[in-house]
Amino acid sequence: MIIDEKLAQKIIQPRPLESHKGTFGRVLLIGGNYPYGGAVIMAALACVNSGAGLVTVATHKDNITALHSHLPEAMAFDMADFTRLQQHIAAANVILIGPGLAEDDLAQKSLALVQQQISSQQVLIIDGSALNLLAQEKETVWQTDKIILTPHQKEWERLSNLAISEQTEAKTKTALARFPKGTVLVAKSHQTKVYQGNRMGELRVGGPYQATGGMGDTLAGMIAGFAAQFKSDLFETAAAAAYLHSAIAEALAQTAYVVLPTRISQELPKWMKALSKGSLPS
Repeated sequence: MIIDEKLAQKIIQPRPLESHKGTFGRVLLIGGNYPYGGAVIMAALACVNSGAGLVTVATHKDNITALHSHLPEAMAFDMADFTRLQQHIAAANVILIGPGLAEDDLAQKSLALVQQQISSQQVLIIDGSALNLLAQEKETVWQTDKIILTPHQKEWERLSNLAISEQTEAKTKTALARFPKGTVLVAKSHQTKVYQGNRMGELRVGGPYQATGGMGDTLAGMIAGFAAQFKSDLFETAAAAAYLHSAIAEALAQTAYVVLPTRISQELPKWMKALSKGSLPS
């Protein structure tokens, strides 16, 4: 299938009048370990701007002031505070781990805690460094089957043992079958594809103007925001976020040589309002 604006319009619906911030989900983002603080900030910007009701960030303590200067709407705490981290894992509807997580001891312990504490009712999105840590595990016990993986080609190579040249549709589907049934794979590349079981959707928007640091962090944050508020099929929800991410970038590229990820986040509320009315922004 082609992932296009029709799918985005299906997923992004007008907000009910009788609603509050809890209606649109609680998201916990874990990342921004030294020296990658900007990654989780960009993910959080995307998550809040895509409409998640309550966003909390577990990050390196030295990153909290920078996060709040960009995004006072998000809550934040020291990711090394594992008692608090455990409490927020339990409270979240969606957990995104990986943007700027790094691969040190703190990162490994954070991922292990998420894997141990997450429940079957929660959505788990694994991105960036967390994918590399996952690839190093000999065996993984999954507490939920509501999983979204968001690797670029090299990360998927480590996770699937498929060289980039071997990442065909058929081989990717076979590799994905090793994960819990229902796992969604957002395979990022110059032509991003979204997989779940035998389903595959392909983007026809986007381009080289997106090839800049933080683009994947922004997409991961958008997927988290969408998963928190739209109680739809997880494959379609992730695909709709991927479409909107690239469609906004394509529009911005009409007047910009390079599209910054934070500019995509700024455009999200306007685009989502238009799509909720069945159209695209003028």
